[in-house]
Amino acid sequence: MLKTYENKLRVLHLQKKWKVAVLGSGSWATALVKILTENKRKVSWYVRNNESSIKIKKHGINPKYLNSLKLKTKRLNIGCDINKIVEEVNVIIVAIPSVYAFKELNKINIDVSEKIFISAVKGVLPEKMQILGNFFHDHFKISYNQIGVISGPCHAEEIAMEKLSYLTFSCPNSTNAKVISKWLRCKYVRVSISGDITGTEYAAMLKNCYAIAAGAAHGLGYGDNFMSVLMSSSIREMKKFIKNIYKMKRNINNSAYLGDLLVTGYSSFSRNRKLGVMLGKGYDVKDALLEMDMIAEGYYGSKSAFQINKKFKSNTPILDTVYTIMYEKTNAKKAFKKLESKLD
Repeated sequence: MLKTYENKLRVLHLQKKWKVAVLGSGSWATALVKILTENKRKVSWYVRNNESSIKIKKHGINPKYLNSLKLKTKRLNIGCDINKIVEEVNVIIVAIPSVYAFKELNKINIDVSEKIFISAVKGVLPEKMQILGNFFHDHFKISYNQIGVISGPCHAEEIAMEKLSYLTFSCPNSTNAKVISKWLRCKYVRVSISGDITGTEYAAMLKNCYAIAAGAAHGLGYGDNFMSVLMSSSIREMKKFIKNIYKMKRNINNSAYLGDLLVTGYSSFSRNRKLGVMLGKGYDVKDALLEMDMIAEGYYGSKSAFQINKKFKSNTPILDTVYTIMYEKTNAKKAFKKLESKLD
């Protein structure tokens, strides 16, 4: 009883003491800033583009993403120097698209060995073929107890509209998990806690690839029956892929895995589904990417998944199909005809 009380006091102390930064200025970073500031947190925000930084300070909106969302600028310290932003905080939430994350994180040249790094990135670093958690550990020489992952099921657009949403915060350190998960809870966000930083981070990457497959199926004119088989096969495929990389007790039907897959595969807000729809309708990959107004992480994720799976050799016909469409210029219709017989 005394130990429980002491733990509660420690959590409350750290909640007040710790300072937080968000790195990145895209839609997901902006949504996280909204949640944190509405929870009365002062947030240091790394915005690489100086023009965007000035406009956010002046008008209280991000001019490029979620620009209908009014931000509480009095609680924001916005800057374009990543080292100054990182130096003054204890907790660093990285919400930079995976294709740019390595370049930005590589700019950090100060001691961060005592800091906590949280990945809100839904992809693998292509330069390293690593999820962010492993990169934090190797590059910054920090313990896995200082690492966490924010995953869905959640869309930035629904956070902006204050639609009821659910997040999963994964962290092996229970105290850190309690402190940071409280920062993310608000009237329209529920948060569950997990210890599976590796599984949830891989799931966040894989669900984008499966969403491209779902979109392509829709674009090709497949019906609800095929879609149900495709999605149920996708979650089984995800389970095998993650299990072969990191074995631990996890329920793949939990919201961080299945829930995030479903919302990304079916939602009209899903940029990965949108990319898939265009491919299914006959767009060339290059032309489809040019049509996108935001980054579709599944494009890069499908290549990373394919390369990683060369080592683990999981049976992943859906991921393989997405990869061949993306990188081997296989026609989506022909690729899905081959896939049909591999699903059950």
